[in-house]
Amino acid sequence: MPHDGQAMTQTPILADVLDLTAAALPEVEALFAEAREVLRTEVTVGGRLSSQALEERQHQAHAVAWLATYLEGLRQLRAWAGRVSDAGQFGQMEALILQIGFGEYLAQIAGGIPMSQLESARLTDMEISWTPSDAATRLMAQGNTAAARGALVALMQDNHGRATFGAPGLDDELEMIRDQFRRYADEKVIPVAHDWHLKDELIPMEVITELAEMGVFGLTIPEEYGGFGLSKAAMVVVSEELSRGYIGVGSLGTRTEIAAELILCGGTDAQKAHWLPKLSSGEILPTAVFTEPNTGSDLGSLRTRAVRDGDDWTITGNKTWITHAARTHVMTLLARTEPDTTDYRGLSMFLAEKTPGTDDAPFPTPGMTGGEIEVLGYRGMKEYELAFDGFKVKGENLLGGVTGQGFKQLMQTFESARIQTGARAVGVAQSALETGMQYALDRKQFGKPLIAFPRIAGKLAMMAVEIMIARQLTYYSAWQKDHGHRCDLEAGMAKLLGARVAWAAADNALQIHGGNGFALEYRISRILCDARILNIFEGAAEIQATVIARRLLD
Repeated sequence: MPHDGQAMTQTPILADVLDLTAAALPEVEALFAEAREVLRTEVTVGGRLSSQALEERQHQAHAVAWLATYLEGLRQLRAWAGRVSDAGQFGQMEALILQIGFGEYLAQIAGGIPMSQLESARLTDMEISWTPSDAATRLMAQGNTAAARGALVALMQDNHGRATFGAPGLDDELEMIRDQFRRYADEKVIPVAHDWHLKDELIPMEVITELAEMGVFGLTIPEEYGGFGLSKAAMVVVSEELSRGYIGVGSLGTRTEIAAELILCGGTDAQKAHWLPKLSSGEILPTAVFTEPNTGSDLGSLRTRAVRDGDDWTITGNKTWITHAARTHVMTLLARTEPDTTDYRGLSMFLAEKTPGTDDAPFPTPGMTGGEIEVLGYRGMKEYELAFDGFKVKGENLLGGVTGQGFKQLMQTFESARIQTGARAVGVAQSALETGMQYALDRKQFGKPLIAFPRIAGKLAMMAVEIMIARQLTYYSAWQKDHGHRCDLEAGMAKLLGARVAWAAADNALQIHGGNGFALEYRISRILCDARILNIFEGAAEIQATVIARRLLD
């Protein structure tokens, strides 16, 4: 691969890339506005949004959701470039990321945005057309070329792969946090994570203790409850770096984040005072117990029952896909307290205490049993099916002390959960990029390293560019949350795009490994398996696209 100077003579960076990208954005905004209004017209019946009409036009609705996600991704990529430029740090690497990102995403908007390997969101699906401006046409023609991708990869080598995580744009405090957790992941997680995966072992308690000492579980919990009171942006950086090491480690904090958010938003003063300090310190580990075998994403239809038993409650029913269920201390458990209801209005949330299990007795608490679900990846906390039969919950552990609020309480946590899932996706994608790049540097074929071949370099460059877009979209959703703005739309977009980017990065990094990538001994095989879950949990991509589409039509 050519080095810095050689690469730049072959591929002059678009000198006016900042102006070109700024000029292209308004026409994408106009394109989206037109697509949204066409959809609104076709799914509005009697002056109201029709769920049936929206379902009948699902492909069109999802196409509009993806177009909106691409628009926001380009906005945030351009905003990042603007901040970096204002700080005097807009160099060759940043310019290439910007022009390749715009060139590729504009071309996909024109020709078809990949919603999955089999489905594209085309302008004709949205019943619109586009005649690109001169700025957009130039970006599509000259922004993402093979030479530009090669130049970016050359710079990535000169910067030890720091094309994405080390690019300017974060404040000093967040960069300091990133460095701390990047070092921890490099030293304590990456060397052993693949062994945990192959042996299907739980993450050692030693790691959980170390994370607790580093403040991971109390990161965003207010100081008055024993936490650090840091921003969601800090949580994103920590989740990203730990997930780069291993998604299971990065997801340990997610359990606490969900539980703490539920209690902060919906708990009584007594519940906050009792539970939050213990969650923050890592003294207790929580798990989320929502999903049921026959309801999946349709949480409003769940059937697990909670019946009053004096001042307390008795739980009966079945749950599935419960992460880290065996050795946790408390379950945020969603159950139906109003037996005559069949939708979300009869649901309540409980802080259900349990005894942590052991290998020999994973579920020792009376009234509950469970069995492990064997999975492809995301193994470090394990997944379980749970059965409740006469399981007891103290009356004081009804969240908020009022029945019928469970679904509303859960909805209040979805912004943070999806922001964190976006961060985990970026971390997994970054892991794939770094693993694939190192292999491409080390592996020699036909007398030269793999990275010297343009198709290999091109894959690595596109990983870096898409990771930066997904990262900036995730940071933006966290920023919105930190500043008190509603951000369910942005968080959903970060999750939707981040999951696709992680899968693409892992798949292409495995392709770079060739046959070795198919061997279990190579960690890219684990990264691929771990990446696959991101498009399913916290709202499958199809569900997420529907949620985004409905929100766009509010």
